Amino acid sequence: MRNRALLSVGLTVLLGASATFAAGCGDGTADGTGSGGSQVIGVDYPRSDTDFWNSYIKYVPQFADELGVEVKTTNSQNDIANLISNTQTFISQGVKGVVMAPQDTAAIAPTLSQLDSRKIPVVTIDTRPDTGNVFMVVRADNRAYGIKACQFLGTRLGGKGKVVMLQGGLDSINGRDRTEAFNECMQKEFPEITVFGEATDWKADVAASKLQTRFASDPDVKGIYMQSSFALSGTLQILKQRGLQVPPSDPKHVFVVSNDGIPEELKNIGAGLIDATVSQPADLYARYGLEYVKAAIEGKTFQPGPTEHGSTIIQVRDGLLEDQLPAPLVTLDGAPIAGEPTLKFDDSSLWGNNA
Repeated sequence: MRNRALLSVGLTVLLGASATFAAGCGDGTADGTGSGGSQVIGVDYPRSDTDFWNSYIKYVPQFADELGVEVKTTNSQNDIANLISNTQTFISQGVKGVVMAPQDTAAIAPTLSQLDSRKIPVVTIDTRPDTGNVFMVVRADNRAYGIKACQFLGTRLGGKGKVVMLQGGLDSINGRDRTEAFNECMQKEFPEITVFGEATDWKADVAASKLQTRFASDPDVKGIYMQSSFALSGTLQILKQRGLQVPPSDPKHVFVVSNDGIPEELKNIGAGLIDATVSQPADLYARYGLEYVKAAIEGKTFQPGPTEHGSTIIQVRDGLLEDQLPAPLVTLDGAPIAGEPTLKFDDSSLWGNNA
């Protein structure tokens, strides 16, 4: 997880550069050059209302300083209009590259075209735009998230029963990938499991309300797949209220698998409150988002294939590359699930144990 090898042959990472770093209020000149001579990068934070994204926000200045780049930051607060406006601010500030995580992956296309016309390279982290050009997408394989969650719940439930999937926003490639993969896996490998898909738009209150309603109509639900830790608090509260926070050995136990790998999830696995999560690499999103946009500014290029940091670059469509970073399934005992390895919740390689 923390391999700091070079991104590809020929990519040199300049550590310990003397550039001045400024978070959110950089003093770069109009040509995008910082006061210490470094290139200035615009980084838009997609939101700050979840533990995962707050962790990402913490990592960005850490790696920017390490890579010797200067950043100007904004926060679009899960609003595409804010992101578009923030991008205009970056352009006016003369940034030489942009890192963003558009939550509405369709509506960002005109903004990407504008940046492309101005020769400002863009790296998207966590999400992939539906259309438009970016230099690199840095994310994990979100279809694998859904498959891992499916295999975990299907195995634990013995291939029978009812599960609730608290979906993210389906206007996002992440929500679509996780939902489609989970459903396809269940239909193929565990056809006797009934899946109730609940759309939440990544909103905690909506997830809690829909889960409560589902339990009222189907009190025999035995599994929950949360597509992100945004639903964690509400889910645990509902299980507690219904007297369902019991050990896995108890027939009343409801198996819960999440996505993110935040510290709270790892603690909850250890305490028996949830059963598994997929560790989405907040630290690596920050590191490689910045490394790739720095590489783009320097004129470097990449090709599909394995990287030296344990991931694989794939071509998702003509001219668009995606670096799919590792995102392991984390469990209580670290035992394989459906023949696939998992990591134990207290493994020191997990970013959530080092945050």
